[in-house]
This record gives sequence, C-alpha cells and structure tokens, in this order.
Amino acid sequence: MLSVSIVGASGYVGGELLRLLLDHPQVTVRQATSERLAGQYIHSTHPNLRGRSDLRYVVQSELVPCDLLILALPHGAAARRIEHWAALGARIIDCSADFRLSSPDDFRRWYGEDHPAPSWLGRFVYGLPELHRESLRDSRYVSGVGCNATAVNLALLPLVRAGLLDPNRSTIAEVKVGSSEAGASPSDGSHHAERSGVVRSFAPVGHRHTAEVIQESHLSDVHLSITSVEMVRGALATCHAFVHPGTNERDLWKAYRAVTADEPFLRLVHDRSGSHRHPEPKILAGSNYADIGWALDETTGRVVALCAIDNLMKGAAGSAVQCLNLMCGFNERMGLGFAGLHPV
Repeated sequence: MLSVSIVGASGYVGGELLRLLLDHPQVTVRQATSERLAGQYIHSTHPNLRGRSDLRYVVQSELVPCDLLILALPHGAAARRIEHWAALGARIIDCSADFRLSSPDDFRRWYGEDHPAPSWLGRFVYGLPELHRESLRDSRYVSGVGCNATAVNLALLPLVRAGLLDPNRSTIAEVKVGSSEAGASPSDGSHHAERSGVVRSFAPVGHRHTAEVIQESHLSDVHLSITSVEMVRGALATCHAFVHPGTNERDLWKAYRAVTADEPFLRLVHDRSGSHRHPEPKILAGSNYADIGWALDETTGRVVALCAIDNLMKGAAGSAVQCLNLMCGFNERMGLGFAGLHPV
C-alpha cells in the first residue's frame, strides 16, 4: 500500500483528495494537516466523510515521511518550503500554481514576483495526463493544473493536435465557473448574499491561467475571460477560434475522435438533438470526466470548442489522483470510477 499524506487537507481540494484516496485500493492516507483544526476529525470540515475514517488533522510539524506527499496549500506556500517537503515525501504532487509554469520569466510576468525556488521548476511535470502521460510515469514531482486552464486546454486539444486552427486568428476563451473555485475561505464577494444569483465578470482580462494555456497549447494569440455564475461546482469553457478555410464537420469529427479514442476521462459530446447535446458541467459533479464538443459555422470558419469539467475534480483533485496512478504504476482509472449524478 502506498502511504500518502495531504498537506492543507481542510480545504475543498483537500476534501476531494480525501474522498478519493480513502476509497483507493492501493493507498493508505497516513496524515492530513490543518494548522487551525489540529486534533479534530476530518469530517468536521468534510461532513460527507463521516463514518469513513477516524483520521484527525495534525499540524505540519507532526508530519512523518511518506511515499507520496500531496500539497494543497495556498499560492507560494509549497515553493517557499520545497526542500522541506521533498525531505518528507519520496514523491510530491503540488496542487497549487507554484510549479505549473516552466519558465521563471513567465512566472514573474503572470504572478508579479520572482519564483521562490526557480531551480525546481524544471523538475516538475505539468499534471494533465492528456498532455503529459508518458512524462508522468515514474516522475517524482508533479504540478497541479489550473481548473480554468484545464477546461480551455482540453477544449482546444483536438483542434491543436490536428493542426486545424488558423494561426493568423486569435482564440478567445470564455470560462464560466462555480463558487467553489474561490476556495473554502470566505471573502466579501463569496458569501451567499453577494454570490447568489450572479453572472459576474470576475477576470475579463489577465487571468493567470492564461499562462498555462499558452505554455501547454503552444498558441501565442489566446485570451481568457472568467465569469462567475450561479453554481457551486463546475467550469464550462466556450472557446471561439477560427479553422483553416475548407474545414468541415467531417474534419472535426476525425480530430475529436482521434483525441478521445484512448483517453479514459475524455468524452465526446456532439449530438444533433436532445437536452444534453453539448457539454455541461452540472452532470459531471464529483467525477473526473471532461466532456468536450464543438459547433462549427462553415460559412465563416468559426468553431466554438466546448469543455465541461468539475473544477474540484478534473480541475484539481481528480487530475492529481490520475497523476498519482501514473506515477506509481497503477491503473490510471483506479479510484476515479464515479460517473457523476443525474439529476442533481
């Protein structure tokens, strides 16, 4: 059994990691940390885990070495103590943004500060298996993924791989996100009276996840806008792009089928009729699936590429567990079989 500890386990991503790993047939969750809640049972913050484990939170200073350490900490906390974490975990998955960008210059541009441990950036593999599966196998250090970046990268993946995008035209991605993206700590804009019922432009320009899309898609002229909407879980990326003249529906079917054919968690959704003919995040709550699809205007060459995910799962904890499976030689689907609920 693989011993795994989770640092920062009281947040939403930490809760999802616990939910998944407590049922993982090859994993023992050794420790879960919370500085504020040390001594309390994990179900004090994750009530869905009541009766599933007698694990109590510990402080970080009580951590003991383990086979794999998962960091679910605020921005900057992992990088500032990476040598310390590496001494505790033979392998590390960091769910924050600290090691997602491979270039210190890109980190400085998008995060407004120098990276605390630039020499470590090259050691981390970007943790999206659909892009880096072979590099993830037997890797020691894996970064998390941005949920918005994941939705956009997977939406565009078939078009990028097939070389269908017109390089002379911009790609604009609008991502609608649920409230859990803001994390478990309340803010002036996230408490119920302010958040309920909104369709709020959260980051019309300049969102940091743009850097991950540029890095992973190799598209230089791509732009993100993020809008907060009335849901708790989920992200829907609606990407407006232009394909080469003459591209038709058959070309897109071929491109999307080529990408989804062997991917365990990518599902193609492109039906002519029915209520669910396009990807939608509601039906993915709690699952690690990403549903992708498209709509094409052949007269203008505009393609709308769509991807729906659960931001806490495929956009965070689910991808982390998928990476864990690859890193340790387990079946990639292990512990991730939940298909979501309908209706919900």
